[in-house]
Amino acid sequence: MSDMQIERLEGVHCATGESPTWNAVEGAWYWVDIPARRVWRLDHATRAARYWEAPEMVACVAAADDGSLVAGMETGIFRLTLGEDGDAKVTLLAAPPASELGEGMRFNDGRCDRQGRFWSGTMLMDMGAARAVGGLYSYSAQEGLVGPVVSNMLTQNGLAWSPDGRTMYLSDSHPQVRTVWAFDYDIETGTPSNQRVFADLSKQKGRPDGAAVDAEGCYWSCANDAGLLQRFTPGGKLDREIALPMAKPSMCAFGGPELDVLLVTSIDPGTGGDAGSVVLLKPGMKGVAETPFVTGRL
Repeated sequence: MSDMQIERLEGVHCATGESPTWNAVEGAWYWVDIPARRVWRLDHATRAARYWEAPEMVACVAAADDGSLVAGMETGIFRLTLGEDGDAKVTLLAAPPASELGEGMRFNDGRCDRQGRFWSGTMLMDMGAARAVGGLYSYSAQEGLVGPVVSNMLTQNGLAWSPDGRTMYLSDSHPQVRTVWAFDYDIETGTPSNQRVFADLSKQKGRPDGAAVDAEGCYWSCANDAGLLQRFTPGGKLDREIALPMAKPSMCAFGGPELDVLLVTSIDPGTGGDAGSVVLLKPGMKGVAETPFVTGRL
């Protein structure tokens, strides 16, 4: 793949592709298709892809240090073990009370912080209802489920951390909000504070969906409905846009042996064409290695 060539993966289509993550140990990518209840894997070298089916919707995944995956799903935080039979075996780790994760809700975007805590937020699946009932949670073997740390969210998205782990980013991609926030982040306690607006996209194209941070500390946001990747400096200035072949990119992640490849998932609202495709591209800079979920005590 040459610089800025966009490669569409053959034989891969997602209704709602989400949560790409790079596993350096395996040399492979993982991501999910939420409504299809699928966890996808791509061998980077051979481009061989396969998927596993889970018993309920999987919204986000992160690699764990024991070779399994940790996931935010419909009813809680789970450990996933991918079997040779094509099924994903699940073990519940923690769940919010029913008053916080009610009917019609599920977890959404998520990933690990630089210390190996798993973070994910909840949302009401009926976005048209515009009910701010979502919350952001963290999970670790030491503390269990903590939260909601941030409340009153419509469509939680855009979780990412600066290279040093001391700034946390979070967005609400609902059409009524379209805002990315930054927080000071205590790496010892896993506590965000000092919430402030990082980027107000209400007057720009698209909505801020999933995101990643590069080695220079810049924030890459998938502009859902605009068909763009948008790169923001650490100061919140938009300094670059990359046009994509699909209108609804959903999340991006850095990976590949040199961490210089972006994998981008997308959503197919039923329009066909490139909608729902998964693409790879080299943007000209490198990312930061993701920290696996720590299965033991921090």
